Amino acid sequence: MQKGSGTVERLVELGFSQYEARAYIGLLGSEPMTGYALSNMTGIPQPKVYETLRRLARKGVAVMIGGEPTRFVALPPTQLISQLDASFRRRLADAELALMRTAQEPDAQLRVIEAMSDWSAIEERGIELLDSATRHAYVSLNCEDSDAISEAIRRADSRQVRADVLLFGKDPITLAHGRCVRHQSTDGVVYRHHQARHLAIVTDSTRTLWALAPDGGAWDAMTGDDALLAAAIKGYVRHDIYVQQIAKEFSDELSDRYGPGLEELVIPMRDEPAKNESEREPIKRRRRSA
Repeated sequence: MQKGSGTVERLVELGFSQYEARAYIGLLGSEPMTGYALSNMTGIPQPKVYETLRRLARKGVAVMIGGEPTRFVALPPTQLISQLDASFRRRLADAELALMRTAQEPDAQLRVIEAMSDWSAIEERGIELLDSATRHAYVSLNCEDSDAISEAIRRADSRQVRADVLLFGKDPITLAHGRCVRHQSTDGVVYRHHQARHLAIVTDSTRTLWALAPDGGAWDAMTGDDALLAAAIKGYVRHDIYVQQIAKEFSDELSDRYGPGLEELVIPMRDEPAKNESEREPIKRRRRSA
């Protein structure tokens, strides 16, 4: 195995060519070396080794020592990392400035949203969003296999991330820094859409995942770092939580008014024109037991 083979790959990821990375690792920790000696050590072809060393010297990664023959020595690792860091920050600042200028142009009003359709990838993205949350997470969870997502919610809670969670058909998750509400307003009533499954996650008001399986099996999802999309999904989750809290507090009154599972709220939207208030039957108040 070549010297520092794993480190070579790390340097390639930082922008070195294979020959440049191998040459730098070969020089590192050695006495000043000729190109011939470095070629024998690293396996870099002799016709390429001096060209590679000259490139490293121009970049300041290797230092050329005059004499006959010419020898080269590697820049110490701490200086190399400092140099790479400064170069990256400079290029990042230049890119940020260019992007900001481009974003101000009238024809640059695109939003990038990633589409997904594989449940394992969707689940992985949801876990990644929750594991990277730092302040707040909103989750609406209606999935057959939700254990991994539930564990990610608990991990976020353990980091003191506030989580507002709505669960369908599951026992609530105990949270120390948020709330978990079970969706129960339609308990006991079977609707045509009840086979549908969904997963909605918003973290830190910017990162969003919205996934839906209308038939319970074929998933379609979108995800992105978009504050406008995050606001829409967050509003959906928050208002659904509010409805479930109201349904829990006023279950008898709502059942009398709209029937079991609030069925009368669904039927007008699905099959019939909505009734005027004067046509609705009055609420039949139930006497609560003391």
